[in-house]
Parts: sequence; structure tokens; C-alpha cells
Amino acid sequence: MIQRKSKDALLRVASQFPVVGITGPRQSGKTTLVQTIFPDKRYITFDDDNMRELAKSNPKDFVDAFPNGVIIDEAQKVPEIFNALKIKVDSEKSEPGKYILTGSSQFKLKKNMTDSLSGRAFFLELLPFSLDELSNGGIDVGNPYDLIFKGLYPPLYDDEKHFIPDDWYEAYLDTYIARDVEEYINPTNISTFKKFIQICAIHSGQMLSMDSIARGVGVSAPTIKSWLSILEQSYIIHLLEPDSNNLGKTLVKSPKLYFVDTGLLCYLLRINSKEDLLLNEMKGAVVETFAVSEMLKNRTNIGKKGNLTYFRDRGGFEVDTIADWDHTFAIEIKSTTQTDTKASRNIKKYLDLKADKQTKGAIFYLGDNTIKINDIDYVGYKDWGKYSSKY
Repeated sequence: MIQRKSKDALLRVASQFPVVGITGPRQSGKTTLVQTIFPDKRYITFDDDNMRELAKSNPKDFVDAFPNGVIIDEAQKVPEIFNALKIKVDSEKSEPGKYILTGSSQFKLKKNMTDSLSGRAFFLELLPFSLDELSNGGIDVGNPYDLIFKGLYPPLYDDEKHFIPDDWYEAYLDTYIARDVEEYINPTNISTFKKFIQICAIHSGQMLSMDSIARGVGVSAPTIKSWLSILEQSYIIHLLEPDSNNLGKTLVKSPKLYFVDTGLLCYLLRINSKEDLLLNEMKGAVVETFAVSEMLKNRTNIGKKGNLTYFRDRGGFEVDTIADWDHTFAIEIKSTTQTDTKASRNIKKYLDLKADKQTKGAIFYLGDNTIKINDIDYVGYKDWGKYSSKY
């Protein structure tokens, strides 16, 4: 079994807080992770109608039924359970790591935990596998386009299963819409929502234009805003906000849209093979999406915030990613396998504007080697994880 890097972060916070919440997209491995780390805890899921109704009808008795603690999956489906946990934790001064809550809706789970369990709980995110996790688990990561096309959801790497990515993603979307979306939108809009997800895929790696997406889908911009929130809360997409340091320039205000997993993105773009991806006009955007996703994964895996933005002024000058870690990093993402020094021009311009010695520059590219050229780090794709998590 492939070991998750987030194990250490989970053990760290579970040694301090009586309640730990873990959220992430469906099929990211949340249940497997917590059952592996806490094998002696009872596991229940509120996807089970009987368990859900029992917890709703008498949340206090339900919590009392697990004196040694419990793992509750999809905990956000019973909001009443959070206040019952608060009362239990306060009355018994519960030991750290007693209650582990998981869910696939970050908004609902985090809001309930914040409202009811403030100061008593810690919140972690678990995304699909990272390159580092696959490599450490003995998976060949020799050709990045194979991984970019296939995606990194854990079931696709289960030796006991033999999923074909195209079939798996079709089933995944059907399940996602049935379980995570239908309660938020009118049933008559389901087919339109599917079209909306496909149009969002065309915009991955680009500045968000709700008006453009609205025209493509045929619904209003406010509806698009609401639907984007659903995709973000359920970890289908991530919105990268613009950097607020204007350096004397007028900046754009729109975020950039990225899919969390490039396998799902390729499926939605109707890219049928690695070879199709290599020739597709979206190749650069897909690679950029992959790199941003890897940075997010490697930060969340160590229990840190992504702290990623991007820089773009009204004149069109842009740096793909500004990472606010122990140092500030200006990062450009390239689909090339070569260390082309021309790729660093925007970074050098940004560093000149910034005019401080704390900000560093890096190129994330698809080559094998990581080297420094003219004070700019050229980071090969196999080292993206190490680079993102060491600062």
C-alpha cells in the first residue's frame, strides 16, 4: 500500500487536539488513511441511512455510545453531532485524537467544526496522491505525461483493481453529482451542471471569467458563481487568487481556475491518450494545472496552507505562481524538458520589481534534473514535492 505523507501531520495534530477533521475530494483516501493510523477506533459513516438517523435523533446518546472515541465519515451530514461532541469533549476533558471526523465538503465540515469546536479541533486536507507518494511507493514516475493523463486518484493505483481511467472518471462524476451536487441545485439543471464542469475544464490554467463561462453554459453569472463554489468546496477545482503586492502597478482582480486532478481534467477535455495530450493545444495549461496541484498537495501533506497566489498586472505581465512559504518564491511553470534560460525572463523582471533579497525565483519544468542557473532554481518534476515541502 502506498504510504501517505500526511500521516506525520495527522499524528502530530492528533497528539494535541481531541477532535481532528480531515476533508478532501471523494476517493482521495481519507477513510483508508484514518483507519490505517487508528486501527483500534470504531468506524462509522453517515452515508449509512440508519447511522445518520440514529445520530440525528439523539446526538448525545450517539456520542456516548463510543467511550473510546470513533471515526465518523461524512460527519457534515449530521450537523447536530458537532455540538454533542463539544459537550462531550468539555465535560470529560477528552484525550487528544479521540474523535476523527472526515468529509468531502470542506465548507460544511469546516464550518461546523469552527462554529462548535473552536479551540478543540484541528482541520487537515487530503488531496489525491502526489508524485512523491507514488515514487516512494514504488510507482514508476519516469514519464510525467503518463501520470498527468492518468491522474493521481488512489483507486487508479490499487493493485487489486484494474480501473480504466476513462471508465473510472465517468463513474466518479456520476457519483459526485448524485451525492455532492444534487442537494444544492435544481434537479432540472443536472445536465446543465455537467456541461458547466466541461466548460470549466477548458478554462483550467486561465484567469476566471464568469461571464465567459456563463455564455458557454447558458445560465446567469450569479449561477456560475454559486456552481463554482460547489466545485471548489468539493475539491474539483482550486481558485488561485491574485497577489496583493502591486509593486506600484495596477493588478487584475480575478482568480485563476485550476482543476485539482489532471486525470479528471483530461477526461473532461476528451483527451484520450498521453499522445493526444502531447499534441493538444491545452498541453501547457494542463501541465501548469499539474504543477499547481502538486504544490498544493505537498503543502497540505505536511499540514500547511498552500499560500499560493499569482501575479498579473493590467499590462499583461504575469508570473504563474507566487508562493509565500518560509521565503517568497516567484515560480514559472513550463512544459519543456530543457533548461531554457529564456524561461526565467518574467521571474527576473518580477525580482527586479520586488527589489529584495528574500524573494527567490524558480522554474518548474518537466526535465529530470534540478540545477541553479544565474540564481534561478530549475526544478525537475521529480523534485517538485521536495521543493514545495522543505520551505
